[in-house]
Amino acid sequence: MSTHSATLYLDRIDAIVFDTDGVVTDTAREHAAAWKQTFDAFLLRHAKGTGEQPTVFDAHTDYLRYVDGRPRDEGVRSYLASLGITLPETGGRDSIAALAEEKTQRFAAEINRHGVIAFPSSVDLLRELRQLGVPTAVVSSSRHCRDVLRAANVVDLFSVRVDGFDMERLGIKAKPEPGLFVEAAARLGVPVGRCAIIEDSLTGVEAGRRGAFGVVIGVDRHGDVCGEMYEHGAHVVVSSLADISLVNPPQRGASAPEGTTRTSSASTNANR
Repeated sequence: MSTHSATLYLDRIDAIVFDTDGVVTDTAREHAAAWKQTFDAFLLRHAKGTGEQPTVFDAHTDYLRYVDGRPRDEGVRSYLASLGITLPETGGRDSIAALAEEKTQRFAAEINRHGVIAFPSSVDLLRELRQLGVPTAVVSSSRHCRDVLRAANVVDLFSVRVDGFDMERLGIKAKPEPGLFVEAAARLGVPVGRCAIIEDSLTGVEAGRRGAFGVVIGVDRHGDVCGEMYEHGAHVVVSSLADISLVNPPQRGASAPEGTTRTSSASTNANR
């Protein structure tokens, strides 16, 4: 299934909530690299203990399916469960807590090595929303969210931030539960039905569906999880935030169910 372009009708949507990694900032690759380094090292140790051939973490497929959008400890449990491996929560090098902390340290090293870049199309959309007076929030299950946004010079483009520290402090459950997005909408003072979310993870898209948000936009930059995003509840899936256009006010007579329309990428390209 191919991605589409989306039109947001701003008389029906009062605010937009953005996921951070992979939507605003191009840090998904750093997260994926940190997970791969962490899991590959563990799986090599595990294989030596069992005498089996070591499994290798796929930094694209496994990242998207098992760890993307999840808190660190949930990511460890999710991926290892897919391999039938159970570890203790704490105690020793090979525990859930230890692997989660190792991933954090490796991610910090990746950020220090490569820096942080915001997607230009995301920055353009955020600036356009700011000019139109549309409130925006950013969410992340990571405690690095503020540092990542600062490094990418996009902190000032958001009115609200809900991150890993807030999750711990408020007891917010991880995606696919909608708590992160619901909290962001509440801080913006906007009902979830009048709020759009933009997500690049399957768990995040599902969180939008569970939270009954007015519009759920999935971002599939590689073109290989589009169909799954629709299955998880996306109203529309785009390959880039450049494929999102804003209408304010809507054109007379235009029909836009749930605040958004979609067109095929082929027809969109033909009109450019």
